[in-house]
Amino acid sequence: MTEERPEWAKRITAEREARGWNKPQFIEALRAHADRQLPGKASMLRRVHAWESGESCPDDDYRPVIAKTFGTVTAAIWPVAGSRDSDAELVTGTGMDTLEIVTRLRASSVDPAVIEGLRITVDRLCSEYPHMPADQLLVEGRAWLRRITTLLDRHLTLAQHQEILSLAGWLAALVGCVEYDSTNRPAAEATRQAALSLGEESGDAEVMAWAHEMRAWFALTRGDYRGVIAAAEAGSAIAPNSRAAVQLHAQKAKAWARIGDRRQVEVALDQGRTLLERMPYPDNLDHHFAVDPAKWDFYSMDCYRLLGNGQPASAAENKLAETYAQGVIRVGTDAGGVERSPMRNAEARLTLGLIAAREGDVERAVDFGERALQGERKSLPSLLMVSRELGTTIKEQYETEPSAVEYLDHLRQLQAATR
Repeated sequence: MTEERPEWAKRITAEREARGWNKPQFIEALRAHADRQLPGKASMLRRVHAWESGESCPDDDYRPVIAKTFGTVTAAIWPVAGSRDSDAELVTGTGMDTLEIVTRLRASSVDPAVIEGLRITVDRLCSEYPHMPADQLLVEGRAWLRRITTLLDRHLTLAQHQEILSLAGWLAALVGCVEYDSTNRPAAEATRQAALSLGEESGDAEVMAWAHEMRAWFALTRGDYRGVIAAAEAGSAIAPNSRAAVQLHAQKAKAWARIGDRRQVEVALDQGRTLLERMPYPDNLDHHFAVDPAKWDFYSMDCYRLLGNGQPASAAENKLAETYAQGVIRVGTDAGGVERSPMRNAEARLTLGLIAAREGDVERAVDFGERALQGERKSLPSLLMVSRELGTTIKEQYETEPSAVEYLDHLRQLQAATR
């Protein structure tokens, strides 16, 4: 029985074929992106064949060149395994469980163990973002935010005061994101401004940068693309080498894609990709304010989906968007079929639906569109933004088809319910 090729080998083949390259063309692209001279054609052909067949894995010298050639980061193709148990970390790190931390918060003084417990708790809440129902996460997040901010009235050292302000800033940013997911826009904007203020008071540049990233995200879903670019530039200026800056470059690329400026999309994607490639692999992929390498493919998917918006010459962009979308779903689903990244997967299905619609398969397009709307954990503004893009194409091309009529009606109902 033939052994199945590893995922990285399939990825190399899929990326190459999505660009319409044969193996010699792929080798020339590798040469163009390498900062050193590569071996001769015959030697490189043997290497590429061995990589794509899974017979040998590219070494540490070739991996970043391959990733750069495909416009992604190394760890998106070769992810690093890792797992965390935040509840166990809480007990190990502090000797206390959640109940004891809450009890000790009522005491008159704050000791290092309590602050460490709060740090682990904030990390846990940020890591629940992809999975926990929004209403539950809001209740827990707001409760812990109240507990943390009441500590600011206690007798604290300067270092403790700054640490608590910073933790409150991170938690406010999380709560603001969930409020926006739930379409409570006034509350989300007020909480975002609170996070920005807490970041300024604590001197935590990354909290400030994430508050600007939230502003960029809010603007993107409202269709204020110049607002996205302004927020991205403001946040990047505050923390230019942070993970927030990576996501700000991505938000800028998404805005330029919707404006229709292909060159600026490429510039923004390359800036973010280059910055992310230099960063260590995240300890916790579930943390909402970590930018894991697989997320970069999610951003690229969004941009290529829009760059190929209905133009006859955009087959290459369509194919790249399809390849990225399939990869997003594959990485975002575990071996048992449980979705680790349900919100990303939903947008990936909408991307596949849009491509199917462009290719004339309305039934497949509607099927992907409906499946995207079925998940329990949703970011409604983002989901509706991408759903409208699919809906527009379906309406323009298949308005009288029964399945199209039903899907468009479903979209209208969902939009009306969120106003």
